[in-house]
Amino acid sequence: MSSVLNTKIANMLYEIADLLELKGVQFKPRAYRRAAQNINNSSEDITSFYENDRLQEIEGVGESIASKIKEIIETGSLEYLEDLRKEFPKGLQELMDIQGLGPKSLMKLYKELDIKTIDQLEEAAKNQKIREIEGFGKKSEENILKNIKMYKKFQERFLLGDILPLAENIEKKLSNLKEVKRINLAGSIRRKKETIGDVDILIISPKPDKVMDFFTELEEVKRVVSKGHTRSTVITVKNLQIDLRVVEKESYGSALQYFTGSKEHNIKLRSIALKKNWKLSEYGLIDKDSTETIASENEADIYKALGLDYIEPELREDRGEIEAAQEGKLPTLIKLEDIKGDLHMHTKWSEGSHTIEEMAQAAKQKGYEYIAICDHAETLQIASGLSSEEIGKQMKEIDEINKKIDDITILSGIEANIDAEGKLDVKNNILKDLDIVVASIHSGFKKSEEEMTNRILNAMHNDYVNILGHPTGRMLNKREPYEVNLSKIFEAAADLGIFLELNSFPDRLDLNDVNCRTAKDYDILISINTDSHHKDHLRYMKYGVATARRGWLEKKDVANTLILKELKKLL
Repeated sequence: MSSVLNTKIANMLYEIADLLELKGVQFKPRAYRRAAQNINNSSEDITSFYENDRLQEIEGVGESIASKIKEIIETGSLEYLEDLRKEFPKGLQELMDIQGLGPKSLMKLYKELDIKTIDQLEEAAKNQKIREIEGFGKKSEENILKNIKMYKKFQERFLLGDILPLAENIEKKLSNLKEVKRINLAGSIRRKKETIGDVDILIISPKPDKVMDFFTELEEVKRVVSKGHTRSTVITVKNLQIDLRVVEKESYGSALQYFTGSKEHNIKLRSIALKKNWKLSEYGLIDKDSTETIASENEADIYKALGLDYIEPELREDRGEIEAAQEGKLPTLIKLEDIKGDLHMHTKWSEGSHTIEEMAQAAKQKGYEYIAICDHAETLQIASGLSSEEIGKQMKEIDEINKKIDDITILSGIEANIDAEGKLDVKNNILKDLDIVVASIHSGFKKSEEEMTNRILNAMHNDYVNILGHPTGRMLNKREPYEVNLSKIFEAAADLGIFLELNSFPDRLDLNDVNCRTAKDYDILISINTDSHHKDHLRYMKYGVATARRGWLEKKDVANTLILKELKKLL
């Protein structure tokens, strides 16, 4: 994961981009965002680049941004950012997180109604003041209220992909202490939910005070909420709450099961225990009459005593997993090591940060047998989409690289954009020569369910489409899925042999876990892809696989667990 300093610098560059947009500056905001994204995604600590005078080796970091990074590292602050902040009221920047409000709209609201905070925006919309301003209307006002409500809901949750690396890094640091004998993440993060409220960490330790001292003084900690002998709570630099609990060795298994949840899963387990006149709690599975402990030290023993096969944490949502465990019918869940390749990634040909060969070498290091380069097509101009001529040139480059690189095959592909009528922005005579065609929607999200469904179905009936990309268009903590009849999409995918994508990008995870399980019932193959725009994004595959596991998917349900020869037969 990126270091705390990487995160700090990236956040400051993102803030510069936001403030420049508010000023109406063109082009520069995108440059700052690109640099920020690459710094945040880098697995290398930025101090290494700084100490070796390599800052400009980071994609998107030129001389000007490099000098600003040096100033932040050397002084802890940035005068350029401080000056920008003085030009705007403090709350105005937060308003940029409200869906559908661009910098020009915000500045107009600020100048006309002196709106500087989300609360002021909400009050103005409720009092019907916004509709009176030129360029706005009743519908705009209604959308603002709807999007404020959505924004407030999203503030309560963190993306799994943002939080898991932080939590695992803290877990690793704690596990290296000789005072820590056993350690596990618990709660929703252990179940790999797509968004996380807070994090629980359980440990066994004969000297907990030393562990608590170490925990509360970690560089990731912004504030200590409480510190005790058996429990401490901190707020991290990402504003995430983490609780560290010390558990007795004898009850560690039952505590881990209890604190992993889910609440609904645990209630059902307790009801099974009660039928046997047992009591199940964080302290153990105990006979109510004799007070004898039946199981407590290991999770698996608790499930076994209750007459159940062991249930993987990702399945513990009371969605039929307990009944399946009673009948010995739990799925053999897909594992990260089952993945043989990635069928959707971007390069410098469109909006990616690396060359085709660099992406291939990064995938080769992960042990992949193949990748598919699927840059954007030309109508997606914001992403520097490829023209028909450029697609042809890219295919030739892929052929040349395949001749000189061993142990991995690069498939030629495209991410074609689905227009309002369901047509693709690449002609069929080009599509027929490609190995992989991903069809995706990138605009027009507010159409009716019928319009959106027909639009997607029309695209799926193109003979050359292999994969429907990020099928519901959602962006976690930003945008709800568009309205679409998924039953019809699933039926068409099953009939046409089209793969549905499980896009592993942390703010997508689309299809979600519930829809993955439904797709499995239709015998549809899922393609778990990273949609990588940077070689470090390849690590996002773990989030896609985690979502697939929550969706009960097995190796046989996922297209890119196949070896290349078998995959080519399907394609």
